[in-house]
Amino acid sequence: NNPRIDRLLLNEQRLKAIASSIRKVNKLPDPTGKVLEKKTLYNGLQLEKQTVPLGVIGAIYESRPNVTFDIAALCIRSRNAAVLKGSKEAEHTNKVSIKLIKEVLKQNKIHPDVVNLLPSERESVNDLFTATKYVDVIIPRGSDSLIKYVRENSRVPVIETGAGVVHVYIEKDANINKAVDIVVNAKVTRPSVCNAMDTVIIDEAIAPKFLNQLQPAFNKYPVELFADKKAYALLKGYPHLHKATAADFGREFVSLKCAVKLVKNIDEALEHIQQYSTKHSESIVSENKKQCQRFLQEVDAAVVYSNASTRFTDGEEFGLGAEIGISTQKLHARGPFALEKLVSEKWIIKGTGQTR
Repeated sequence: NNPRIDRLLLNEQRLKAIASSIRKVNKLPDPTGKVLEKKTLYNGLQLEKQTVPLGVIGAIYESRPNVTFDIAALCIRSRNAAVLKGSKEAEHTNKVSIKLIKEVLKQNKIHPDVVNLLPSERESVNDLFTATKYVDVIIPRGSDSLIKYVRENSRVPVIETGAGVVHVYIEKDANINKAVDIVVNAKVTRPSVCNAMDTVIIDEAIAPKFLNQLQPAFNKYPVELFADKKAYALLKGYPHLHKATAADFGREFVSLKCAVKLVKNIDEALEHIQQYSTKHSESIVSENKKQCQRFLQEVDAAVVYSNASTRFTDGEEFGLGAEIGISTQKLHARGPFALEKLVSEKWIIKGTGQTR
């Protein structure tokens, strides 16, 4: 149950999942060379806007060995080159993975250096940060501290794939059975991933009944709860209970831990999410369509749900194929950063001697 080991684990089941993901990427259409716009100007100039590769993509990521294969496959399919920097913990796995990738590239008459792995030492990261002549964009994937470090130190443009401090809000008109199922799924199915729930926010009007049903469901795993004052009073007797501090509500737990916050109404829920959200994934559970619609419109996040688990925030689940990460910024791409977003645009102009 160690989340760190889970993130590093590469067993037969996960290898099969990696192979399946690569095959799916291979079947996706080439995102480059698409004509986005075409027109002829008053002077006869023919304009065409096309998609082109980003160029050389630097990817910095933590732990998960499947990411090495995902990013390599996505970059190759989108005609980009990749410079990869994994974590020290996964160094040996990444080296074997890159060796395998290069062998397959050679077999298919593709230059093996389109995918390269940087040494795990920090100096190599600093070299990547200053390689403005050679690297077009850096994409960090991992913890909030990693992303912040890359953002603050890189001279190369950065596209952030954010850490997830994920909330599920149980509104007063929620169906309790449905709410318990969603919250349990969002927390326990794979707590070490970025789309797992970190804080459950509960309307005070429904909290006693909801928490009464949630406790035995969470205790099976068991999930540690970090509750605010009001929630703590309702949860007394739960064997894995702690009093929450302010820091607990901004934590990405990546483990079987969860913060619990009680609110008077949807206004307080929205305020709490605005304060602590990393703009990754947020969900409301309610049978009140008006409140659901308000939540969907007002919450500022890459993916916003009503009556569904946040665990669906994933390129594969969205039908997009493998992803580099979940982008939480608003420029270039937002949400699952999949194949179709690994491109830029270029204008092609054809003339017959026009001058200005």
